[in-house]
Amino acid sequence: MEVYFDEAFYPVYTADPAAAAGRMEAVVAALEDEVDFKPIPPAAETDLLRVHTRRHLEWVRAQGVYEVAALAAGGAIQTATRGLTAPAFALIRPPGHHASADSCWGFCYFNNMAVALTRLKQEGAITRAFVLDFDLHYGDGNVNILGDRDWMTIVNPEAGTAQRYLEVTEAALAAETYDVIGVSAGFDHHVEDWGGLLSTDDYHALGRMVRAAADRQSAGCFGILEGGYNHDVLGLNVRAFIRGMGAHHLS
Repeated sequence: MEVYFDEAFYPVYTADPAAAAGRMEAVVAALEDEVDFKPIPPAAETDLLRVHTRRHLEWVRAQGVYEVAALAAGGAIQTATRGLTAPAFALIRPPGHHASADSCWGFCYFNNMAVALTRLKQEGAITRAFVLDFDLHYGDGNVNILGDRDWMTIVNPEAGTAQRYLEVTEAALAAETYDVIGVSAGFDHHVEDWGGLLSTDDYHALGRMVRAAADRQSAGCFGILEGGYNHDVLGLNVRAFIRGMGAHHLS
């Protein structure tokens, strides 16, 4: 599977858990023997302005993180484009699902998912899209930017048990039609992370569900890294999800 990554994501760029030293290294170490790492260009200002205000771009620039945030958004575009023909994953940061058109929080700056899907839609590459956000935290930025667009469906699953969480997700994926599934893949729901709900095997199951749903509709699929803060398990969880998404649906 192609994983889009740049070594510019290694350095600590601000004081928050998404920028903590060792986060990207942990994932690269878990993936390097079985994926192809692909370089990425930064998103152009025109891509960012499709979903954000110019005032927001200038605010991000003033924080000193414009370059790394634009690179992350560019990685999302490349990943989503590749995802139309084969599963792909964006190993990027800063994350994006808490970034709205003119504001952001939760360690996010630009909304990587919205930038990528809006680019695909503008190019005529897709008619409908489905966003599965399995991060621990509700993806308010995804909803604020994309939620009222008639070509979008966004699902943030909620459940009290891991088994129910998987059931809710599978039902949601089966209830809609779409050309591509974009996953806001946050791994902080893990039993050894902040959420304490999902196992590493559950992330593999989520990946398989996404691939199976995409195969049923001859749709594309891709994932974008969001949360996940326990470096001891983050790489294993990302690898499990990628392996699941890379598996062909057999039934």
